[in-house]
Amino acid sequence: MTEIDLSESKRAYEGGSQWLAGGVGSMARGTGAGYAGHPIVAKSGQGARLTDVDGHEYLDYLLALDPLIHGHRPEAVTRAVTQALTNSGSMLGLATELEYAVARQVVEAVPSVELVRFSNSGTEAVQMALRLARAFTGKEKIVKFEGHFHGWGENIQWSIKPPVPAAGLAHAPRAVPLSPGVPDALGGTLIIQLWNNRAVLERTLRERQHEIAAVITEPLMANCGCVEAQPGYLQFLRDLTAQYGLLLIFDEVITGFRLALGGAQAYYGLTPDLTTMAKALGGGYPISAIGGRRDIMELVATNQVPYLGTYNTSTVVMAAAQATLAGLAQPGVYDRLHALGNKLSDGLCTRFRAQGIPCVVQGPGPVFQLWFTDQPATNYREAAARAKPAFFAAFQRAMLKRGVLFHPSQTEHFFLSTAHTEADVDQTLEVAEAAIGEIKGQFA
Repeated sequence: MTEIDLSESKRAYEGGSQWLAGGVGSMARGTGAGYAGHPIVAKSGQGARLTDVDGHEYLDYLLALDPLIHGHRPEAVTRAVTQALTNSGSMLGLATELEYAVARQVVEAVPSVELVRFSNSGTEAVQMALRLARAFTGKEKIVKFEGHFHGWGENIQWSIKPPVPAAGLAHAPRAVPLSPGVPDALGGTLIIQLWNNRAVLERTLRERQHEIAAVITEPLMANCGCVEAQPGYLQFLRDLTAQYGLLLIFDEVITGFRLALGGAQAYYGLTPDLTTMAKALGGGYPISAIGGRRDIMELVATNQVPYLGTYNTSTVVMAAAQATLAGLAQPGVYDRLHALGNKLSDGLCTRFRAQGIPCVVQGPGPVFQLWFTDQPATNYREAAARAKPAFFAAFQRAMLKRGVLFHPSQTEHFFLSTAHTEADVDQTLEVAEAAIGEIKGQFA
């Protein structure tokens, strides 16, 4: 089967690159993220499908990297946004009853959240979580796990996907900045640890509790190909931080409202002290939130820790969030999402194995990744060693020309939306047979 014709995407990209740095609005959309030669230039989306400027239609499992929990242009969300814009305007610059209503929805949905505050991106929410943790405890250090991503703030964009030789010993990882331009001094505010390593973390917290404000973690290591916590590990984090008087921050920018209405903490049955949320919360509109224990969030409520943002709680994004959450609160939504996700992931892995290629699924239901190995990774270093980036990219290209879109990087993920159907999954699995047969000789 010939390569897909993306000549119009290439033409648009090369022209746009004259004015837009790198030709993309985010590194995650360009060649730096794994798209071959040039990015795909999109034109429109509807439901579970996306169309590019070349006229190709794809079943979309990228979903804008998670926000489109109801798919493209969901009717209820679009209607709510249009009505809010028509009746109230895009921004009012004062408090609104709408933001109070959305705040109540979040507090009622997410187990640990007693008070909430909204902003516009996951990065902003994480920055406030770190500041609140330091203000509340009076301590500076933050424990961060290697391979976890918490936005692009300079004080936390460390040890995300570091070269393993530069990252130090497993029992004492070094803080490695993601890019030039990050001050070296900020690395000293972090203590890097290996995910799923109980013994080293327990010793670190015991010996350094006097200087540690909080432990921040993705409850599912979603930004490294969905590496999951080992059984009991999240409860271990909760118990250990409580034992030493430290705060536990769940970064649920990806897992929030995706694994369950109450997020990963409801799905796994845990209660962190602070939680950051974004992506699926807005159903495709730019919103984030931080919430948690009342005594911590009172620092915001009383302005002891200022929380600013001109664009916070704009009418448009609040209307989108209200409609998105209302849709997710309908009975059976998450049962269906998990069932579809499991059918897709299990079906794909079964087809790889039938062609003699080892495969395991990492991640539950609506967010998962395929790993071409017999043994799931438990931390970043194992994931780096077991990844098959070239083979995964070949699979992505083979599926793309058969009308299925997902991210080309092994360390990203597949997403399911409420717009996907059984027929969509069946179609995906049907074309996967031929795609795997085409590329199996490249497995090494």
